[in-house]
Amino acid sequence: MITIKSAKQVEKMRASAKITKETLELLEKHIKPGVTTAQLDKIAYDYIISKGARPNFLNYNGFPGTICASVNDEVVHGIPNKRAVLKEGDIISVDMGAVLDGWHSDAARTFGVGKISAQAQDLIDVTKESFFEGLKYLKHGAKLGDVSSAIQKYVESHGYSVVRDLVGHGIGTHLHEDPSVPNFGSAGKGVKLAAGMMLAIEPMVNAGHYKVCVLDDDWTVVTEDGSLSAHYENTVLITKDGYEILTL
Repeated sequence: MITIKSAKQVEKMRASAKITKETLELLEKHIKPGVTTAQLDKIAYDYIISKGARPNFLNYNGFPGTICASVNDEVVHGIPNKRAVLKEGDIISVDMGAVLDGWHSDAARTFGVGKISAQAQDLIDVTKESFFEGLKYLKHGAKLGDVSSAIQKYVESHGYSVVRDLVGHGIGTHLHEDPSVPNFGSAGKGVKLAAGMMLAIEPMVNAGHYKVCVLDDDWTVVTEDGSLSAHYENTVLITKDGYEILTL
């Protein structure tokens, strides 16, 4: 069931989203060669707790981390660990969220570690820009497929592919709510959008083929062909006049 958030509920989500945004900004300062994903996880955990919130990914369906830390060909759900040492030229996607007073927020960024290749930077840039291309069609009365189609077309026009097996989602008192928000599809199709809907829109883009597989840890999703992958996400409110990005 899709829920419409009241003004008071939006304020609660805005407070949660502020913590998620600030945590990602803090993590960016610590992402450099020699740092482990476990260290990044602890930084995120400590900051979220210090703000009176809690990490919503930690123990979610058994996930053992505060953040999903996905390096290079890892698409999403990479488990932070002490052996995962970041190297010059890596890219890392950090997906995370907070829950405050029962209200969730969710966002992701892909960062370069030290000096990265031009191709890796282009992949990160296209992934981020595809999110904003989709937002051009996000408004009260539009169809969700308008947003999904715009993301897909932008990504594919740059020679990359959109992951099909994983999608965005609604968000509120639960981390994952209706509707599902694909990053591919047909304009004019799908759910009719309405003011008060809160969506986690999150393009996941591969440099190669869109096919993915899950590692033996039952969490980490990787590209099937070993190509690089990038991820960009924000929690977004649909308003009467357009939208508001809460985690930016």
